Amino acid sequence: PATRSPRLARRAGPKPDRLDRLLKSGFGTYPGRKRGPVHPQTVTFPCPSCQRDVDLGERGLGGLFRNLTLERVVERYRQSIAAGAAIVCQFCKPPQPEATKGCTECRASFCNECFKLYHPWGTQKAQHEPTPPTLTFRPKGLQCPEHKEEVTHYCKTCQRLVCQLCRVRRAHAGHKITPVLSAYQALREKLTKSLAHILSSQDTVQSQIAELEETVKHTEV
Repeated sequence: PATRSPRLARRAGPKPDRLDRLLKSGFGTYPGRKRGPVHPQTVTFPCPSCQRDVDLGERGLGGLFRNLTLERVVERYRQSIAAGAAIVCQFCKPPQPEATKGCTECRASFCNECFKLYHPWGTQKAQHEPTPPTLTFRPKGLQCPEHKEEVTHYCKTCQRLVCQLCRVRRAHAGHKITPVLSAYQALREKLTKSLAHILSSQDTVQSQIAELEETVKHTEV
């Protein structure tokens, strides 16, 4: 193109050291690289499938949805790595074999034989559900029947408990969703007021019932 115009032909091209400084400063848009402070408007990232550049906007990768399921898998893996050695049965004598089952209600890890021994058939402990062995037992809460995850929020629009995966789905877009604790406290206050009102008007209701019974008897006569 420099040969099309005498003016462009006289203009010298950029020096290699200047190009290197521009690249290091973030000038231009490259896959996986944010713009520099001169152009902070957009950030592009290559699509993993078709390798086309996708405009992620000003927030970049921080604006994408979080993969909560993958985060939980990574967190459980980190906890198992942090534990170091394998989890052993807490009821066997040394040398203790590796634990194969855990119990949230008992807050302990068992081997197969000890789990059967401490959860005999026909007792209340036999209803305990086995879980993977772990060193940190969390209290068992209500689980979402669809995603098998612990429920953490309450959808006022649908009037049902939801988990984190339900919350980010389109089915609950625009719904009023509050934490479970807030919904529990609000419902408890409402029930307490209703119960107090019923107890305070109990005598009045009983007297009205007696009057109606007298009226029925008089009408029958």
